[in-house]
Amino acid sequence: MRIGYWFPVFGGWLRNVADEGMDTSWAEARRLARRSEELGFDLTLIAELFLNDIKGVAAPSQDAWTLASAVAAVTERIELMIAVRPSFHNPAIFAKQAACLDQISGGRLALNVVSSWWADEARRFGVRFDAHDDRYARTAEWLAVLDGAWGGGCFSFAGEHYQVEELIVSPRPLRSPRPTLYAGGESEAAKALIARTCDAYVMHGDPPARVAAKIADMRRRRAALGLAALQYGLAAYVIVRDSEAAAQAELRRVTDVSPGSPGYQNYHEWIAHSQLEQQVSLADYSVSNRGLRPGLCGTPAQVAERIRGLAAVGVDLLLLQCSPQLEEMERFAAQVLPLLR
Repeated sequence: MRIGYWFPVFGGWLRNVADEGMDTSWAEARRLARRSEELGFDLTLIAELFLNDIKGVAAPSQDAWTLASAVAAVTERIELMIAVRPSFHNPAIFAKQAACLDQISGGRLALNVVSSWWADEARRFGVRFDAHDDRYARTAEWLAVLDGAWGGGCFSFAGEHYQVEELIVSPRPLRSPRPTLYAGGESEAAKALIARTCDAYVMHGDPPARVAAKIADMRRRRAALGLAALQYGLAAYVIVRDSEAAAQAELRRVTDVSPGSPGYQNYHEWIAHSQLEQQVSLADYSVSNRGLRPGLCGTPAQVAERIRGLAAVGVDLLLLQCSPQLEEMERFAAQVLPLLR
């Protein structure tokens, strides 16, 4: 299993804690990126939202693609999984930009393709926000243009959403046949698209039994299409303490989200514009992506054992959130990684 982490583009992950001892400055980002390589992390996910859905829409947040370019320049090994939302990017122009970044990074680019959920953000930035299944139809065309652009030679495409004529992208990405395409989603439209077009399925946090069922479903879909096996990633929030009691005390602190907190309204909008397989509580949303459900909260030995349980059901990649990010990553690297590796 590879161990990755969410880059703190929002200056934190907790919707009820105003100051997590983190900020969105480049100085902090550079320090975290460099140190994460030294600690042995394999990958970082750089999320793309133009507004801050953790601390409130007026709070600062980093632009994913500008930040990723800078991180690529100051790191050497870590994989850069950068989120991209088709409705915000022309696919032909994006193919050129992403190929350039892949060249700069030495072939370390990967994409997390996200079909959007935040209608208010789209409104504020003047971007069209389609109905749920229409967003996935747009993504399917967007990915077709991306693959065609990276395939070499001249490429033309005429779809409902995108049209290109004699497109040429050179140089192409270094990774062959393309940078890894990660995507997540729980609707039928999402799972069908991912099984057909992507390389990896990234899941919200859940306990092993539910994760196993999701992986089995995607494996069946992939096999029916005669395609190679997918990789499987899982979001998880991690709390490591010397005692279980101390870990539970921290868990109570981070899940205290109440009406009126910055993320409360966004919680309701996310629910309204997503098609999820199960109910999501306000406590789940407090740390985003249902990150507490995998149960990575406890002593180093307990957390390591739960990670082994996730690996046993097919999880290839963990995408960790923690707070304060660097301090907790240091703890995880020192106390949990040796038990896994």
